[in-house]
Amino acid sequence: RDGRVLFAIPWHDHVVVGTTDTPIESPLLEPTPQEQEIEFILETLRDYLAHPPTRSDVLSVFTGIRPLVRPRQSGKKTSSVSRDHLIQVDSTRLITITGGKWTTYRQMAEDAVDRAAQLGKLPDVDCNTHHLHLHGYQETPNRDDPLAVYGSDAALIRALAEEAPQLAERLHPALPNIAAEVVWAARYEMARSVEDVLARRMRILFLNARAAQECAPAVAALLAEELGRDEAWIAAQIASFAALVPSFTIH
Repeated sequence: RDGRVLFAIPWHDHVVVGTTDTPIESPLLEPTPQEQEIEFILETLRDYLAHPPTRSDVLSVFTGIRPLVRPRQSGKKTSSVSRDHLIQVDSTRLITITGGKWTTYRQMAEDAVDRAAQLGKLPDVDCNTHHLHLHGYQETPNRDDPLAVYGSDAALIRALAEEAPQLAERLHPALPNIAAEVVWAARYEMARSVEDVLARRMRILFLNARAAQECAPAVAALLAEELGRDEAWIAAQIASFAALVPSFTIH
């Protein structure tokens, strides 16, 4: 109704729908979706989907804060403000990059490094990251593999599960994730908390918040074994994660 685009994107056998655009006065460490944003998305979807979604269909809600470069024209709607990044250099030659978005992160990095090299009078060389393979790169990934998101590391996670059969067990019946992924996260991805694993490594909290909470005790026990923690630590981790989950659910 306001002329913006709404996306419905397939992600890990779920559908992520968004985005909204609501100005805020100050940044928050853990921003939460506002009620009007949730209703806006559901209301808009009802005009386009054959089976109109209800609140009970929503498995998780989450939001982030996007930094926008202040427009020259005051009073301009945030939805119409450019998402481009801006590089500024102050009198001490400190470089600051603002704005931008996830999908342009590589260009942002290249522009910032080029500016730093220029200020430092370093040799002018071409950026080589445009076609640089990231860790885990595979020429022909099997996208039907539940571990496909790990790329070439999937074989190593599968090997963990073969060495210890209990690690092949799924964390939740509604999700494909297995216990070996928790061990992998602790050993090789610097996961140190239940939130690290369920939110920032596996993304389960963003896919199905209640399922994530049900996974928490098993994840805490696996982490405790890997990190040498005691029962008190396990209990504290479960409680801490349980306190986080409500902000990812709606009623």
